[in-house]
Amino acid sequence: MSSLQEASADEAHVCSAKGCRGAARHAVVWNNPKLHTPERRKVWLACDLHRQSLADFVALRGFLIEVIPLEALTAADG
Repeated sequence: MSSLQEASADEAHVCSAKGCRGAARHAVVWNNPKLHTPERRKVWLACDLHRQSLADFVALRGFLIEVIPLEALTAADG
């Protein structure tokens, strides 16, 4: 079960940026190949304001896989 599925149905998805309580609209999908198997996907949720900075953070380290709309992630989990 994904962390998104574990959240209660009436709990809003919150941005993963430190100190942000904004509503998440994007999923920053990443993987650290030194720690995770290739099929493993880690996800940070991002509001519109932090989408780029969170993606840049993992991209700089070579970990970024993709940034997708949150709806696409939750539909895949469904």
